[in-house]
Amino acid sequence: MRYYSTNDQTHQATLEEAVLKGRADDGGLYLPEHIPVLPQAFVSNLQAMSLQEMSYAVANYALQGDVEASVLHNIVYDSLNFPIPLVYVGGNRFALELFHGPTMSFKDVGMRFMARMVSYFTKQHHQEINVLVTTSGNTGGAVASGFYGIPGVNVYILYPQDTLSPLQEAQFTTLGGNVTALEVNGTLDDCREMVAEAFSDKELNECMHLTSARTINMARLLPQVFYYFFAFAQLAEREQNVDQLVFAVPCGNLGNLTAGVMARQMGLPVKRFIAADNCNDVFTQYLATGDFVPRKVTPSVAPAMDIGNPQNFAQLHAMLHSHVEACELIDGVACDDKQIMSTIAHVWQQEHYLLDPQSATAYRALLEHLQPGETGVALATAHPAKYRDTVEQATGETLRVPSTLSRFLGGTRHVTQLKSGYTSFRQFLLSRDHNNNNR
Repeated sequence: MRYYSTNDQTHQATLEEAVLKGRADDGGLYLPEHIPVLPQAFVSNLQAMSLQEMSYAVANYALQGDVEASVLHNIVYDSLNFPIPLVYVGGNRFALELFHGPTMSFKDVGMRFMARMVSYFTKQHHQEINVLVTTSGNTGGAVASGFYGIPGVNVYILYPQDTLSPLQEAQFTTLGGNVTALEVNGTLDDCREMVAEAFSDKELNECMHLTSARTINMARLLPQVFYYFFAFAQLAEREQNVDQLVFAVPCGNLGNLTAGVMARQMGLPVKRFIAADNCNDVFTQYLATGDFVPRKVTPSVAPAMDIGNPQNFAQLHAMLHSHVEACELIDGVACDDKQIMSTIAHVWQQEHYLLDPQSATAYRALLEHLQPGETGVALATAHPAKYRDTVEQATGETLRVPSTLSRFLGGTRHVTQLKSGYTSFRQFLLSRDHNNNNR
């Protein structure tokens, strides 16, 4: 299988190149030259499979033999060693709980799979690769957990000083080993600019083999496809109506939505998607007007969705070809902080189910826009305890922090402080480059 750049379809790469580079040399994002359609008989019998069995079958079909079957089997089974249950909430509405991994965020699914794919490719060439990532919360913990201890991979996580909760920070600063936490004396935008400059630094890339763990990477997108199929399988097993299936997706970078559309193009029978935005409603505005206009972020109570320039838009647009086709498949809705808080409170009071702020945007979309006869699944992307203060304020309840999360708080922090600006970041990276130092 070849992978093309969304900027120029003649610019193509192998799966290995697409995974290790993350972004094409021309600045575009990678997509497979064709998306294989699964046999209808396979889709009709999904309920007979476990999560791991089904995910392996989908991955094997999607990758078309580019990863040896036994290796891919081990990657899938090692990555997805936690449940992804579909929970009935009320009416004809369900929540797909994606937060039962080690950092209790949906990002565990993609990060763990990607880490093992990267390790597989780097081992073949006996080279080290360096992952650069910025975080304002959940991403740091998921990247650190996914890549921790993976041979041949070094991880550098940049985050702005004094902006993360103690729990968010502890999830990646207490690991050590091949995970380096860099606290930047600046803003999240400063961190992103530092990483962007590193990726555009040809000399640095040649000696350090830089890559990104961002949602644009095919090795993160593919495993997100798996859980759409698994949601369908669980509905079918319960003999629920799957002929009118609607997914409501909290949208930030649009990676989850892109994976859902990819699942549909692979043969999953989805009627439509509802893209749920917070006040940073760039994608909802695109659906309404046809114009994709990035803008400055407005902080909200759903911070994981505070993104003003969704990175996966180019992939989504390339798969759907046009604004008209996007509107035929996807409805866009947005809600403000007050609506998010009221939704958390309402669903707890009426249906006795706790939502984190991001998941609340998706569930609100089902409450307001699900049509008669449709079955709605909202993606629940994080455990409510990860947003404890917000959820407690909305519900008036006291939340217990699960041991999966609280265990991080007792660890020793390993943090390097950096000044904002690319010069200090570049010097730090070169000081850590063993290959360069040994030349």
